[in-house]
Amino acid sequence: MDFSFLKDYIVLVVVGICLIIGFIIKNVIPSEKINKFIPLIMGVLGVVLNCWVNNWGFSPEILLGGLASGLASTGSYELVDNIKGLFIKGKDDSNED
Repeated sequence: MDFSFLKDYIVLVVVGICLIIGFIIKNVIPSEKINKFIPLIMGVLGVVLNCWVNNWGFSPEILLGGLASGLASTGSYELVDNIKGLFIKGKDDSNED
């Protein structure tokens, strides 16, 4: 399935704010109980922020843009964290013996 149409709905301001807030949550509350809810929190926050960016309007496009942007921030964090793990020794999850 091709998800390339979602790039039209990504709002960079929302991605940036969600990325920073998600990073803060992950590092201030280092509990697995809260970490599993970060994508949900970012999705909801993305919708709220996208409504704010659009003068508190609400439509299916604003909902999709907020969800896509909030979840893109979560994916961006994971991408950077995995790339960082490749270059920092001890961060690799493979079982090399």
